[in-house]
Amino acid sequence: MNSDQFDGLQNEEAKIKIAEYLEEKGLGKRTVNYRLRDWNISRQRYWGAPIPVVYCDKCGMVPVKEEDLPVVLPLDVKTRPDGRSPLPEYEEFLHTTCPRCNGPARRETDTMDTFVESSWYFARYSDARKSDAPFDPEALKYWLPVDQYIGGIEHAILHLLYSRFFVKALRDLGYVEFDEPFANLLTQGMVLKDGAKMSKSKGNVVDPDEMINRYGADTVRLFCLFAAPPEKDMEWSDSGIEGAHRFLNRLWRLVQELLPILSPVGVAIRLDSDSLSSPEKELRRKEHETIYKVSRDVKDKFQFNTAIAAIMELTNTLYSLKDELKQSGNGQKLLSSAISTALVLLSPIAPHICEELWEQIGYKTRLAESFWPEYDEKALVKDEILIVIQVNGKLRSKISVPREVEEEEIKARALADANVQRHTQGKKIVKVIVVPGKLVNIVAR
Repeated sequence: MNSDQFDGLQNEEAKIKIAEYLEEKGLGKRTVNYRLRDWNISRQRYWGAPIPVVYCDKCGMVPVKEEDLPVVLPLDVKTRPDGRSPLPEYEEFLHTTCPRCNGPARRETDTMDTFVESSWYFARYSDARKSDAPFDPEALKYWLPVDQYIGGIEHAILHLLYSRFFVKALRDLGYVEFDEPFANLLTQGMVLKDGAKMSKSKGNVVDPDEMINRYGADTVRLFCLFAAPPEKDMEWSDSGIEGAHRFLNRLWRLVQELLPILSPVGVAIRLDSDSLSSPEKELRRKEHETIYKVSRDVKDKFQFNTAIAAIMELTNTLYSLKDELKQSGNGQKLLSSAISTALVLLSPIAPHICEELWEQIGYKTRLAESFWPEYDEKALVKDEILIVIQVNGKLRSKISVPREVEEEEIKARALADANVQRHTQGKKIVKVIVVPGKLVNIVAR
């Protein structure tokens, strides 16, 4: 708008046209500006990483000998009220000898900012005890790149960008063989209170110590993970944390009520479905459905809130069926198994209460050392439905799936079908359309 001959142009086209116009008139020229800029060492903190060089009047700037590394900072310095580094005035650190001529020399007193170290710490972590090199190439091959990075959005601009820069520089120098430091990224949301980001400056911070003293650490952990998916902002709610506290108390009361008949039979025990009554089948199915859902939500989706909701549903089922199952043939075993499963699934979120209840049931090994349970596919079958599979609108196969199976699982089973693979071989899957409870149509070109 109001740009003379450039009116109405799209922005990318306008950039080119304007640059060409300025160059023709001799008023300017095109250049490339990089967002990754050279950083300086301006934020001096004496506890930053020392730069291992000395200055000699005869030899100039000389690197510290490798056998004298690392340069260690003094611990008895006095910080200055104006914030300047005290190192230039610390005589014992400042004055040294030249590694080349053994004459008097001065140490470099500038230190590297902490982001220099945070740009490659993951490589150091692969072999943190190595004393003669920053990292071991074999350890890097085993551990890196990092499988999953989880961090706040404030890290996305600087820390992650610098980490990528360091890795690519190390790659070009031949020190590492991978191109990216992190294989997957999950950016967690902010904690909000009354619609605003929690901040000391805003005065809207909730003291975790106060909440832990009032409700316990397990309640605080449970509420934080249940309030929202990790990638979403979480609104702090006093009523929400009270609800989390009520659930843990409900689970505690359930175990205390059933404790006389509970035994350490293990988790997700396998029983012949034909020998089970209807309530027993219902609890067994719910137990294994919960293992299936929690495992998928935590491992594949990082959806801790829906995983917790599934454990709550299992607890509700236990409450509704416990009186019937107390007297049935396999009821006590199934109650023991389902409660044990609930404790194992909940333990990463609320470890203290789960460990205590686990011991009360009679287990001799610690819950923290137990294996994650595996679901039995047979136990998931409530009733099966027949799904028609089409490829480009033509019937190619049929599969039976549990009625409550998720859409993504239906897609996976359809694509894995032998007849479907035969009709899609050599083609690109463009779209997979699922009509719930009826059919899957695969569009392939």
